[in-house]
Amino acid sequence: MIHVQAALTGALTGGLFALMAAGLSITWGVLRVINLAHFGLILLSAYLTFQFASSWGLNPLATLAVTVPVLFLVGAGLQWAFDRLRIIEFTSLLLTFGLLIIMIQAISIGWSADFQRMTEDVNPYATQSFALGRLVFPAATLLASGLAVGLMAGAHFGLRLTFLGRAMRAFAQDRSVAAAFGIDHRRVGLLVAGGSGASAAVAGMLVSLQTALTPATAYEWFGIVFAVVILGGIGNVMGTLVAGVLVGVTSGLVSVLLSASAAPLVLFSLIVLALLLRPTGLFAHGGTR
Repeated sequence: MIHVQAALTGALTGGLFALMAAGLSITWGVLRVINLAHFGLILLSAYLTFQFASSWGLNPLATLAVTVPVLFLVGAGLQWAFDRLRIIEFTSLLLTFGLLIIMIQAISIGWSADFQRMTEDVNPYATQSFALGRLVFPAATLLASGLAVGLMAGAHFGLRLTFLGRAMRAFAQDRSVAAAFGIDHRRVGLLVAGGSGASAAVAGMLVSLQTALTPATAYEWFGIVFAVVILGGIGNVMGTLVAGVLVGVTSGLVSVLLSASAAPLVLFSLIVLALLLRPTGLFAHGGTR
């Protein structure tokens, strides 16, 4: 039974991994920008959620009314600057890593490097759980998984069924042909980057519900999030979701069967093997999906 519990908890946690990776995957796949500042936006959202809930007594979910539009504008503003400066893919990696360091240092100055956690009176999800027989599911983990699946399913169908989604897919596959058919790449880029920022806002709020925060936490996300992006296929929304669940299940089971310290070793060994067999990712189809 403990193995089943570990697998199910890992699968639910994997939904959050997928949501954290989705914005990075889409901007990389559509805009050809490797936006490491995305990790900084997630961290900023987590701290803003902590601040608004702790200082104003807001329900953490209500803080999305502030963080989503703010980070949408920040994401779009970054893309506007990248576009004007004609930043290429490799340059974006270096530039956004610098931006990430600046954001982490700014957060350290604003909130200190000490651990920060919402108290139980402002974060009711921290201590709530639901039982199904002998299986127990923390409320925060269930909420994170539910929001991740809902948002990513909505993004998937939006990409397939809406004009904007088709424009994004066309732009990702062939920019010159898309431009010849009248697709405004700057407008598409702003909307994609803004949506990525909004997804970071939701992911940051969910992170703040589950863990204590430190500015250095952003560095800890690199391995897991990039693993999900690469395994899911760059720009593939549903592939990212499935990859996140697989990574979460693998980590959970290895932690129980071996040890928590062995989980990263086994996980990344399997990832290396998977990429040797499928260099473009397990779920890559070409283009944004």
